[in-house]
Amino acid sequence: MTDATEKLNQIHSAFEELKSKQNEVIAEEVKKGTADVVRKNEVEAINTSITKLTEEMKALEAKASRPQIGEKGLNQDQVAHKGAFLKWVRKGADDGLGELESKALNVTTSADGGYAVPEELDRSILELLTVVSPFRGLANQITVGGSDYKKLVNLKGTGSGWVGETSARAETSSPTFAEVTPYMGEIYANPAATQRMLDDAFFPVEPFLAGEIADEFAKQEGTAFVAGDGTNKPKGFMTYTINTSADGVRTFGHLQKKITGVAGGFIATTSSSNPGNTFIDVIHSMKAPLRLGASWLMNSLTLAAVRKLTDLDGKYLWQPGLTLDNPSTILGYAVNEVEDMPDIATTSNPIAFGNWKRGYTVVDRMGVRLLRDPFTNKPFVQFYTTKRVGGMVVDSQAIKILSVSSN
Repeated sequence: MTDATEKLNQIHSAFEELKSKQNEVIAEEVKKGTADVVRKNEVEAINTSITKLTEEMKALEAKASRPQIGEKGLNQDQVAHKGAFLKWVRKGADDGLGELESKALNVTTSADGGYAVPEELDRSILELLTVVSPFRGLANQITVGGSDYKKLVNLKGTGSGWVGETSARAETSSPTFAEVTPYMGEIYANPAATQRMLDDAFFPVEPFLAGEIADEFAKQEGTAFVAGDGTNKPKGFMTYTINTSADGVRTFGHLQKKITGVAGGFIATTSSSNPGNTFIDVIHSMKAPLRLGASWLMNSLTLAAVRKLTDLDGKYLWQPGLTLDNPSTILGYAVNEVEDMPDIATTSNPIAFGNWKRGYTVVDRMGVRLLRDPFTNKPFVQFYTTKRVGGMVVDSQAIKILSVSSN
């Protein structure tokens, strides 16, 4: 049995215990009008342990998914460039690195502004970013060679009609298009290693750089893709205009929300009210083709609250995954924990439901640039790393918001 499988079994066991304790709390509330504090604390402790076990399992899965770095698929110029680049990283000697870089990457650079990392390392950083950044892994990702990328979105509107075999065909209306442009920004990281570590022939320079850069980029990206204001950074989907207007009515680019009817919370489960109805409304506010591949987004605190919700039959909305390949679900749709999502608060928007491949696009500008700095923080050698990245909502009908508000 693998560690991840053991964690999954522990999650299932803990969830069964949570249901038992939570049912006791609900029964006590129905009988006395108030719940036993000790039982409530037991439920919270079990809920916290489920969250912790889930995080540990995801960490194990992420570790197993880390990309391997090698020289497979590189041509002669790229191999030479990689060797010179690693020598520069360790010793600071360029040895014609600029010329080799130009051959390997078809990019003219100079040592004054650092060098572009080898293509293979660049690719490994992107793959690792997808593993450690939950939202990036869900969204559509493209790589471009310049900053002038634009995408046309078909707003439909093509007309049609029925005619007889020999009837005249009148001209029909033409489709309309909207142009969306990514909000770009430059993201940076500044990992450091001692010169002694770099001198060590067994110190894994490439995995070190890829891991450190990806970890730092992932923190910044994760926040920007959700809540970025679009100024020198991607525009997060939560910063677009959000209102209750349905598809086909609201302005292109605005997102639709559904409300729970309770400020800062969810409707309580009673003989006549079902908190799951709001989640169902969110799901079915999205067109059926878009629901294929859709999933929920919320942070761990919100998930802890949702995990205790039941329907009229006492069934829990949240269900743990049955196997490692099947994530936990709410009403049959996968749940993703993204800590940059808002907490539950009065009139906040803590939950999103979306077909993220259709709804949001991450735009990576080709090439990561690295500047070696052995002077600023002796005895450490710092590697100031920059990359251009952008993000935008493409299809606003593919993203829905659940708001904990009364109106």
